[in-house]
Amino acid sequence: MTREQARIPAPPTVATAGSRPAWVTDEVVARWCGWVRRDVTRHGNPAPEPLTAAAPYDLSPTAPVPACAPEDVAAAVVAARRAQREWAATSAARRGGIVLAFHDLLLRRQEQVLDLIQWETGKARYHAWQEVAQVATIARHYARRARRYLAPRRVRGMVPGLTRVREVRVPKGVVGVISPWNYPLYLGVGDVLPALLAGNAVVSKADPQTPLTMLWTRDLLAEAGLPDDLWQIVTGSGPVVGSAVVDTVDFVCFTGSTATGRTVAERAARRLVGASLELGGKNPLIVREDADVTAAAAGTVVAAFANSGQMCVHVERVYAHEAVYDAFRDELVRATRALRLGQTYDYAPDLGPLVSPARLAAVEAHVDDAVAHGATVLAGGRARPDLGPLFYEPTILEGVTPGMAVHGTETFGPVISLYPYAAGSDPVALANQGTYGLSASIWSRDGREARRMAGRIRSGSVNINDGAAAAAGSVEAGMGGMGDSGLGRRHGAEGIRKFTESQTIAAQRLLPLGPSPKSTADGFVRRTNAQLTLLRRLGVR
Repeated sequence: MTREQARIPAPPTVATAGSRPAWVTDEVVARWCGWVRRDVTRHGNPAPEPLTAAAPYDLSPTAPVPACAPEDVAAAVVAARRAQREWAATSAARRGGIVLAFHDLLLRRQEQVLDLIQWETGKARYHAWQEVAQVATIARHYARRARRYLAPRRVRGMVPGLTRVREVRVPKGVVGVISPWNYPLYLGVGDVLPALLAGNAVVSKADPQTPLTMLWTRDLLAEAGLPDDLWQIVTGSGPVVGSAVVDTVDFVCFTGSTATGRTVAERAARRLVGASLELGGKNPLIVREDADVTAAAAGTVVAAFANSGQMCVHVERVYAHEAVYDAFRDELVRATRALRLGQTYDYAPDLGPLVSPARLAAVEAHVDDAVAHGATVLAGGRARPDLGPLFYEPTILEGVTPGMAVHGTETFGPVISLYPYAAGSDPVALANQGTYGLSASIWSRDGREARRMAGRIRSGSVNINDGAAAAAGSVEAGMGGMGDSGLGRRHGAEGIRKFTESQTIAAQRLLPLGPSPKSTADGFVRRTNAQLTLLRRLGVR
């Protein structure tokens, strides 16, 4: 511990709680595990050993779930493809009704899934509730808007009046969804719902750390009326089960690291299968000279440390104008130190632990490397084993330089680097450093100037006077990355249309598009040239 760290007071704490929720009995888990696809014809190959995650609260085992093999994935895809044919013929109203029934059940039973999310990830209950709110919003939005997003569209044919053309949307078929542990409900289900509403079947690979949340949700959708084989769940390692999903489905929806996303994209491309990829980020936040410093500091704390910094859109780089830097820094440090750390199944703690020993080690490595190379710890900077095995205090670093790992590499933990920028310099150029482009934030009282700056930032989302939630929570607007942060968008029109193919249906009547048997080619060309000239003069588009 450095001298600077020794002087930093510990954040407030709240009492700890036991790990396993009392209502999660072995019988309940066994029922959920019935949704894991297991192939009964393994051709003599033994079934893999069951998977058991470690609960972040105390590293005790959660509950074993079956592990799948490639044969299980193949069987899941076959069953899903069979179910999809009937589902594609189901009316949009019927599909929407099932998703709205799920919406209502989710809100009524949310205390259960909040317990599960906390048990499997360790996150604070409020951050778990945000997943419930987001999934409910997605369910309601797409159940009501899917028909409009996917409606057939009349377009002009080559010869107006003679050619009638419609563009229609047809389902991809079987969509593969590979989701991570950090938001097991939102990222695990938020893409499944629009894929189903677009007429597809889905095969989801649950993350080994958080399978119970997905299985609980699958059980709830069955209660809402979703056909049994339409949404298949497979569990297991990424290299084995995830690869098998990519190699067999008709479209891939992946959320995870940039390195793994490249591999997924390459495997999908070899099959000429489309992919949507939301990947990593090193997201910037700019505090302009005219910003409300108190509001900016409060917003930065939320954007940086929500879910203990384990979210793709969380802020890791903060650039404050030199005129307000000191005031902003002091307010940011004060607000950060006031965060309450703890692990209880209620709303008392602000932050919970990290998800795994590997994540804790990665965070510690970034901070220790920065301190060793001259950075100063303004808040946090240490693990808290007195609270639990995976706690790490929310940390603010000052004096970070390009030679430090934390400068340009995603930390994915409760750590931010604070930088002043001089009057006359361009903060947008600072924000655009690096190859990521997922989310960004600007704090300013001048809305027009902030919007002008936003248009120059190379990022899928830019939030003004908000850290990340405003854009991420706007489910009618697309969300995704640029550069190394991914391809495609979730939410909005693209968030459901990506699960369909555009098909053109054209009908020709009265005259053919070409010379008739009674005319010559040169005569047809002269007449067509005259028609093209007329259309141009009439301003026909």
